[in-house]
Amino acid sequence: MGKRRWVCDVLFALVLLARFSTPGNAQKWLTLDGKQPLVIAKGGNSGVFPDSSSDAYGTAQFYSLPGSASWCDVRLTKDGVGICLPDINMANCTTISIDYPARQKKYLVNGVSVDGWFSVDFTFKELSNSTLWRSIGSRSQAFDNVYPILPVNDVPPAPLWLNIEHDKFYSDHKLNMTQYFLSITKVVAVDHVSSPELSFLQRVAPLVNTSKTEIVFRFLDAADTEPSTGRAYHSLLTNLTFIRTFASAIIVPKGYIWPVSSALELAPTSTSLVRDAHRAGLKVYASGFANDFDNAYNYSFDPSKEYLGFTDNGQFSIDGALTDFPLTASAAIGCLAHGNSSRPSPRKPVVVSYGGSGGMFPSCTDLAYKKAVEDGTDFIDCPVQVTKDGVLICMIDIDLLKSTNVASTTFFGRSILIPEINAAQGVYTFNLTWAEIQTGIKPQISAPFTNYNLFRNPVAQNVGAFLNLTQFLALAKENPPRSGVLISIEHARFLVENLGFDVTAGVVNALNTSNLKQEIIIQSTDSSVLLKIQELPSSYKFMYKIDKPISDVLPSAAKDIAKFASYVAVPKSSIYIADKFYLLNSTSIVPKLKAANLSVFSYLFQNEFVSLWWDASSDPMVEINTFVNGALIDGLITEFPATADAFRRAACSSGGKGPMYWQPVSPGMLVSFPTFYANVTQPPAGRPLSSSDIVQPPLPSAPPVASPSMPPAPLAPPPVALSAAPPLMAATAAALGSVMVLLLQLLS
Repeated sequence: MGKRRWVCDVLFALVLLARFSTPGNAQKWLTLDGKQPLVIAKGGNSGVFPDSSSDAYGTAQFYSLPGSASWCDVRLTKDGVGICLPDINMANCTTISIDYPARQKKYLVNGVSVDGWFSVDFTFKELSNSTLWRSIGSRSQAFDNVYPILPVNDVPPAPLWLNIEHDKFYSDHKLNMTQYFLSITKVVAVDHVSSPELSFLQRVAPLVNTSKTEIVFRFLDAADTEPSTGRAYHSLLTNLTFIRTFASAIIVPKGYIWPVSSALELAPTSTSLVRDAHRAGLKVYASGFANDFDNAYNYSFDPSKEYLGFTDNGQFSIDGALTDFPLTASAAIGCLAHGNSSRPSPRKPVVVSYGGSGGMFPSCTDLAYKKAVEDGTDFIDCPVQVTKDGVLICMIDIDLLKSTNVASTTFFGRSILIPEINAAQGVYTFNLTWAEIQTGIKPQISAPFTNYNLFRNPVAQNVGAFLNLTQFLALAKENPPRSGVLISIEHARFLVENLGFDVTAGVVNALNTSNLKQEIIIQSTDSSVLLKIQELPSSYKFMYKIDKPISDVLPSAAKDIAKFASYVAVPKSSIYIADKFYLLNSTSIVPKLKAANLSVFSYLFQNEFVSLWWDASSDPMVEINTFVNGALIDGLITEFPATADAFRRAACSSGGKGPMYWQPVSPGMLVSFPTFYANVTQPPAGRPLSSSDIVQPPLPSAPPVASPSMPPAPLAPPPVALSAAPPLMAATAAALGSVMVLLLQLLS
């Protein structure tokens, strides 16, 4: 208890030092009173800590906009003490069922029979034996079974919002919620009180000083029944002037304002509720915001975009948002709102797409690339692969199983095992002709998190058209990104030694033919590829990609990279060390690479909350901030360029130290809490990157074949059945006859 109180005291001391005005405050808002929307922290910072715990409330105030409110769902104990718990059934948010297994009861709650453990059956002293538990099972368990249940008057000082429900339930148990509420207002300042029960608010409204306490009627789900009238909540929206007679505000589920279909598609237009309520003199707060819920695909897994859709859409603004993640709401309102999209975007960090906007459309399709340009990327990327008939194409992986529907086509029968490329069988781009790829298979949006049952937009599942390299370069000329293109070349050695395809020559030929005037970056994990192209007269820049996690980099290795590259791409996991999604430490890789005059990029950035550390509050913007302003990377490679561009456009990114809700995460932030209880370990240090990892023998010369940059004449007779093909043999590029034998074998 002493440590917990110390943490809270320190946090609130820091809050007083950290408060200052934010860029959004100077702008006019379309709220009822023209003021900045209110951030309401539901049970505090409940997306990270157990709802209604002392550190949830403390960190919410520390990382939120000034004046943010702390929300407490009030429950009454057997002896009339008000406590904060998110659920009337304490088994859903505390250890009560473990502490008192024999005291389970069944009660009617608003006419519904509920089995569980209820505060009305326990004194506050008895509840001191129980601790808080996360109320949403998918969240971090590191702080479970640690924090005591808080009485209302122990909620850390801040604008306080009390939400009161189940008035009749407490009356049936000889407890008076009205009397409790009136008594607590004499002990602590209650800034807002809400309830979904009309009768309760009508009863208390005349008895409180409404200049100090705002009365808010809370709408529940549209089909739910308001207990005192027996009417569905949605029907009460037709008489907002009646609600205004006892309340000055309403709080509604966000779907009342922006409906979302069962397919997670946002309605094309909002309802008129906010404007109607404002005309009636009612503020409108919206509930249901969380970074780790299934939000509309339109927001591209970026929770900040959702807040902006409700607060900064040019037509209306809600007056506040009830959220489990107050840091994200504060950053959206205080840093991202009122941005000028026509203003040139800052140059840092440099944003490179991955398959275009590969999180929104199937990677490497025309739609993904056009979306990436629209989203403000600096470089659109083409991972170059080779088809059976020698056409260079853009495909996120050489294995078509990774980004197409080839598994559901007859071409799946052409799958083969090539250990040099993959330990599993694949259907490779060189197994199909360009015509077969164009007409026989479809693009398929990536699904990297299916093990979490999290999928990308099914509406975009198979949309878009594949592009060959020539078409990609033409698209870049017609829809120019801010800076240029990145051409990625992998498996060059395998292709030339086994198929006779000189992919590097084909890329250079295509680039020369295109006469592209923009900046061109050539990327590869193979230093020999970059060295070979570097020998040619060109203005290309080169990026060396480190494709395996490393723990360090030797100075000699950094100097070797600098001999043939200006940029280096490093996996995120090599810059920050985490275990079980808790951020533990950082490495010195970035400064060591920069000491060799290399610009450091990191990859792969994704928006889905399951890809992020717990420390990042399930917010991709926090992760970007940590890499850019914490690790000091120069650029990032991402499937969601819009989020990266929004970050660098934000008012709080314009220079100087930003507010607390716009700070990079410090490694060890969560694990350093005295209340942290999880089994995390520092992963063992791996081998540092050395010169032997970088230096590769020169690429062999290819035999004279048709240029692979344009569709050549067929290099092999029509394919035969896979079962008829002999095993793959070793060959050298020096022996043309051996190459052609292997070519016939692989292409079949």
